Amino acid sequence: MAKEFFTGSATARSSDELSLADIVFESWDSFDSNNNDDVDEKNNNDDSICASEKCKAFWEEKDQLLKGILSRTSSCEKKVREATKEVVREMKKSEMMCCCLPQVVAKSCRKCMLRDICDRLLNLGYNCAICKSKWRSSSEIISGEHRYLEVTDDLSNTKREQVIKVVIELSFRAEFEMASANEEYKQLIKRLPEVFVGKTERLRALVKIMCSAAKKCMKEKKMHIGPWRKHKYMQAKWFGTCERSTMEPLLIMNSTSRQPKPKASMLTFDLLDNIQGLYSTTVEVV
Repeated sequence: MAKEFFTGSATARSSDELSLADIVFESWDSFDSNNNDDVDEKNNNDDSICASEKCKAFWEEKDQLLKGILSRTSSCEKKVREATKEVVREMKKSEMMCCCLPQVVAKSCRKCMLRDICDRLLNLGYNCAICKSKWRSSSEIISGEHRYLEVTDDLSNTKREQVIKVVIELSFRAEFEMASANEEYKQLIKRLPEVFVGKTERLRALVKIMCSAAKKCMKEKKMHIGPWRKHKYMQAKWFGTCERSTMEPLLIMNSTSRQPKPKASMLTFDLLDNIQGLYSTTVEVV
């Protein structure tokens, strides 16, 4: 009986101990779960802060790089830039006839604007030409073509001969504008000149910065970047294979002179003028 009592007592005690152990372990599990949730939330907050700081550092770096590149210039670039400003100013005052569309002023046509500016720079003694780049589609980029101006300057010395190429892009800022851009990207766009005049090395650096910023902008907005916004596509515009050419100057139309009237057809206007004689009164000849 004593043995049975002892066994029964031990069984009851063991059951109580198991219940207590279950309670203790459940409490620890609950504590660990809550603690892990707090740690995960803290890690998420830290990651969010870290990502925000990285984004801020990225845009600040691009802004500083952009300002540094645009603030530097050479004597050759400055000379061509001033000449281009004067040429564009004169072009806006005059009226050039467009060779693409009749009765259209040339300054509303990009192709004729390039011809006009190129001709004026040639008259000023600059070795200017119209460059047309054209590339085929591939697995990386889509096909396209682009026209811009290029001024070359030969610098010779005792050691080597160097050819400096200065690119003139009439719509440089518009090449990088995006309707769905964030505020950071828009600030970079505002720093870009409307008309770019600079060496190819400077242009290459600017294109790299802006394409990197465009990619980052679309990633932050969780949008796909268009194939025409990618770095290789933009590089093909100014740094690929191109054809250099100079064209015949455009005809200058004096703003005070009247445009010639269209000639009337012999079957319409002249006939109507002479048809009055058919209805003249009959005169009796004596």
